[in-house]
Amino acid sequence: MIIFNAIDRYLIRLITVPLVTTLIVSAMLMVLDKMLKLFDFVANQGGPVSVVWRMLANMLPEYMSLGIPIGLMLGILLAFRKLALQSELDILRAVGISYSRLLRIPYIFAFFFALVNVAIVGYIEPYSHYAYEDLRYELRSGALGAAIKVGEFTKLGQHMTLRVEGSQDNGRNLTGIFGTSENPDNGQKLTITADSGRFMPSDDPNIILLRLNHGLLIHNRPDFTTPRVLSFQNHDLPIKLPAVESFRGWDGNQQEMTLTELVYILHHTKLPVKLRAQLRANFHFRIVEVVTMFLLPMLALTLAIPPKRSTSALGVFLSILIIVTDHKLNQYCEAIGGLGKIDPIIVLWTPFLLFALLVWRMYYTLAYVPGGQPIGALEWFFARVSSRIVQFFKKFSKRKVKA
Repeated sequence: MIIFNAIDRYLIRLITVPLVTTLIVSAMLMVLDKMLKLFDFVANQGGPVSVVWRMLANMLPEYMSLGIPIGLMLGILLAFRKLALQSELDILRAVGISYSRLLRIPYIFAFFFALVNVAIVGYIEPYSHYAYEDLRYELRSGALGAAIKVGEFTKLGQHMTLRVEGSQDNGRNLTGIFGTSENPDNGQKLTITADSGRFMPSDDPNIILLRLNHGLLIHNRPDFTTPRVLSFQNHDLPIKLPAVESFRGWDGNQQEMTLTELVYILHHTKLPVKLRAQLRANFHFRIVEVVTMFLLPMLALTLAIPPKRSTSALGVFLSILIIVTDHKLNQYCEAIGGLGKIDPIIVLWTPFLLFALLVWRMYYTLAYVPGGQPIGALEWFFARVSSRIVQFFKKFSKRKVKA
């Protein structure tokens, strides 16, 4: 049983607030960036707005798989940074509490969120990715009831073309209707104009009725000497809906396979060389992403503590840069490993081991080297650069005032 003392409970409070805040903010930023693209895509396909929220919900697991490491990193970093700036860290060190002891609570957080990330990247994300692609397919195929686009010619079925000048009620009520219909069996052609119309259900689920009001119908066939013209007050035009094929099943896409399925297929199925390499690369990519989280507490601690008599926030900037760069590097290594030219174990785990050695070296410098500052050289460099920039702008502003 784990017993938390007062210092542990204090660290939990310090870590939880920035961690939760960062998770929410990072998820919102990524969702907002994708939301605009989805609204544009759904509008171009003429689909209902509600499908945007369903697609965004299915993308949340992918965003959280990156947002959780960022949130964990910043939560721990900002907590220790606050302790360092308020000299509380010096007091804790003075009473004999080591950095290893202080990392106890951060590693509990890391272990918990590593389990959450395993559930996301291993099981939730594959299903959400499949559901997202299913929604895209249904939107493109019209299975979601896509609305007719105003001012454009829209094909309904194989032999019906419709153009409308106005649309209300999600495409159910139409105005300024012009349509043509052709029957290739007997050569019959219909041309219809109407002031307004409304889609109505019929007894046959494969046929929908377009009830037209106040219009003109031109009927022509090869055996007619002249086309027949009919004006009407109300006319029901049956439209045969196109058959919509069901969405594909699993087609070997490793992004839609759970970790259990990946392990089973790799060990019990004979696969082509390239496909096996892709599946192995994807499996090791997911594992590396999860295992990397156990390096974050040590990395966050080393980046959180600025030099004495300094309030530099360089560590905060470097933490985000390192997390994003590591994620993108892992994605690149996965693509290289999927080519089959280099073993995925080598191409994915070698950068991880180098990163682990770097993190351990930084932590060792902080914890066991007297006066050690892991990023001291970078702090000195950026301090000099920032001071030069400030001096330049001061001189520039003085010249501008004199002029």
